[in-house]
Amino acid sequence: MVTVRSAQFPKASAKAIQDPHLQRLLGRIMRQLRDARAMAVDDISEQEWELLRQRARDIKAEAINHLDYYLDLLDRSVRRNGGYVHFVRTAAEANETVLTIAKRQGVKHVVKAKSMVTEEIGLTAFLEREGIETVETDLGEFIVQLAQEPSSHIVVPALHKSRQDVSELFQRKLQTQPTTDVDELCGITREKLRERFVEAEMGITGANFLVAETGTVVLVTNEGNGRMTTSLPRVHVVVAGLEKVVPALEDVGVFLKLLARSATGQRMTSYTTFASGPRGPSDEDGTEEFHLVIVDNGRTKLLRDEELREALYCIRCGACSNVCPVYGKVGGHAYGWVYSGPIGAVLAPVLTSQKQAKHLPYASTLCGACRDVCPVKIDLPKLLLRLRQHAAEGGPQGRRINTWMERLLVRRWSGAVRTRQAMERSLGLARLLQKPLLRSVPVPLRGSWTKDRDFPVVASESFHHLWKARLGRTES
Repeated sequence: MVTVRSAQFPKASAKAIQDPHLQRLLGRIMRQLRDARAMAVDDISEQEWELLRQRARDIKAEAINHLDYYLDLLDRSVRRNGGYVHFVRTAAEANETVLTIAKRQGVKHVVKAKSMVTEEIGLTAFLEREGIETVETDLGEFIVQLAQEPSSHIVVPALHKSRQDVSELFQRKLQTQPTTDVDELCGITREKLRERFVEAEMGITGANFLVAETGTVVLVTNEGNGRMTTSLPRVHVVVAGLEKVVPALEDVGVFLKLLARSATGQRMTSYTTFASGPRGPSDEDGTEEFHLVIVDNGRTKLLRDEELREALYCIRCGACSNVCPVYGKVGGHAYGWVYSGPIGAVLAPVLTSQKQAKHLPYASTLCGACRDVCPVKIDLPKLLLRLRQHAAEGGPQGRRINTWMERLLVRRWSGAVRTRQAMERSLGLARLLQKPLLRSVPVPLRGSWTKDRDFPVVASESFHHLWKARLGRTES
């Protein structure tokens, strides 16, 4: 299981904002992703785009609202195709399932295509600890694996690294010559990975979509590494969240029109791979054995909440992060977990714990930009408000546990405003103390407040006194 550091969001975000290198990268790349998406969406009419979004939302709603039926259908379809299906509840169970498959097949070398759910469960590190060499084959994931860092974006995992950073990393880890040429850096990666593809006995992928009626796994990639991972090794293991299921093969076409445009601003990604099990007797290539590991890991908690259930519609395009003003300033690492941005702020409190991720629902201005660009029309501001309500009320059950400081402050405030006389006395005391207090006394809350805004001061006269004085002059 990946270590969750979401509790450190305030400190991590403050550090990110003070990092000029990260700020330059975020400003440039976020702008590029937004502009590319806008151009790709403009390729089709606004009416058609909205129809596609609504159709995609309806498909996901159908799948999620009848998830038991479609998972059962998916199970039967994959088995009919000659594959194996494993339903697992936790990250630990998912890792052990993959390890069992690997040991049974005598696997020593694994190649992995980009997969958010395998990052979520920490599969790569787990297999490495068990003595199985596991190599990320997506360029961005390969870079962050070499750097021993987590991904910083759902779609662009090495977003936080410049070409110079990558060159220096390759020099240290791969003993290459200095270069900042993108083609040369990609060539270095390709050369190193080809050896791994040839020697790997197992390929592990995620899934963009799981088609219930046919048992088909759909992978959307730009580098071809996903296709090689599904075809060269003799064993193919797919690890996917249970929310990836869609009812029918014809539904995939709707999502393909939305996903690439929303994620990278392309009409279509370079490779769209359909895998439906091990190779048959008449097939020229393909894997000898196919396994589908369907992961819960907290998703059924989302499913049980009729409001938060909508988060399971997400197709992991990253568009919400690209337009989020908070993500655009702090980047992905500040969120402290695999999923960042607005969707990460919704998923983390449920899939990890509300206590660990208590700051994330507040990492939003609620401007609604994420809702406007979401290809499946998830109302992310509404979900974030729902989680804020959980935090205020102590979770879905409403068991609020107040700290002693909160109780003390509320009692003092209640006494200060209970009557007009009490309020007048409190305001008078505040006027008397505010100048020496603000100038010389180190009030704990004052430093954080005045770092970015003026500290509010009590007016020299209350509105009540001003009104009486004005009224008195008028009557005379």
